Amino acid sequence: MTFTDFLSRVFVFDRYGELVALLSQSIIAGAILGVIGGFVGLFVMLRRHAFAVHAIAEMSFAGAALFLLLGYNVVTGSLVGSIFSALLIALMGARAHENDSIIGALMPFGLGLGILFLSLYSGRAANKFSLLTGQIVSVDSTQLTTMIIGGGVIIAALAVMWRPLMFASLDPIVASAKGVPLKALSIAFMVVLGIATALSVQVVGSLLVLALLITPAAAALQITASPLRALLLSILFAEIAMVGGILLALAGSLPISPYVTTLSFIIFVACRLARAVRQRYSASGRVRTPEAAAQPRPASELNS
Repeated sequence: MTFTDFLSRVFVFDRYGELVALLSQSIIAGAILGVIGGFVGLFVMLRRHAFAVHAIAEMSFAGAALFLLLGYNVVTGSLVGSIFSALLIALMGARAHENDSIIGALMPFGLGLGILFLSLYSGRAANKFSLLTGQIVSVDSTQLTTMIIGGGVIIAALAVMWRPLMFASLDPIVASAKGVPLKALSIAFMVVLGIATALSVQVVGSLLVLALLITPAAAALQITASPLRALLLSILFAEIAMVGGILLALAGSLPISPYVTTLSFIIFVACRLARAVRQRYSASGRVRTPEAAAQPRPASELNS
């Protein structure tokens, strides 16, 4: 396949306007998931739960595959698998090393169950493929309503928990000393994370859900330390990746996931480079400034 043939598969803008109008529900669903991913992703990164997202996604995949095999609603199965695994991680992983053990055991177990259920499923192959890589064009009014309700629940829950959850995420030791209920907050957040993961799997698939729940927030934290600014940037980056990925996917024959993951990665790399340039500029500025050069160096730098 030549590069021209590849581009002709990736970008086909014939009747593009009609497709955008026809699949407006899918674009709205992507925008909703962008807000969810940006909001939840910030706390995922602050609480260092990136590894947990992958495990929850695998169990979400297993639940969706089981319900697909049994002929039930796939979204419901995805929610059941996600919330079950999220609660299991929250209840059994009281310490960091226990968390890693539980997550490491859940990931292959969930993936193995999902593959087993899909191998027993005799229906359309496209249904199997979409669970892994996502399929935005299949979003109907029922799924859109589910995403709107789920997104409202997630944002409302995080808004209520914002101050104590942020405190517990940034300094859990002091938060515990101040009487913040760390265990209850952890369980509540993991349930929220489970719901967000299940909703995201419907669009980007279980294998690539990290591009929505991890990368935008990770990119935002590269260029700001302010929680509020990081939240706004995380949502913005997630929206660019999701809505932009959908609009690009409508122009080609590939699934949505390659577009979303590529845009997310480009944003992350750009933010990483911007951080490196700013740090170098700040460091060189301190060296060249006479006033800064005249200041005594800190003891920590003198001893290093």
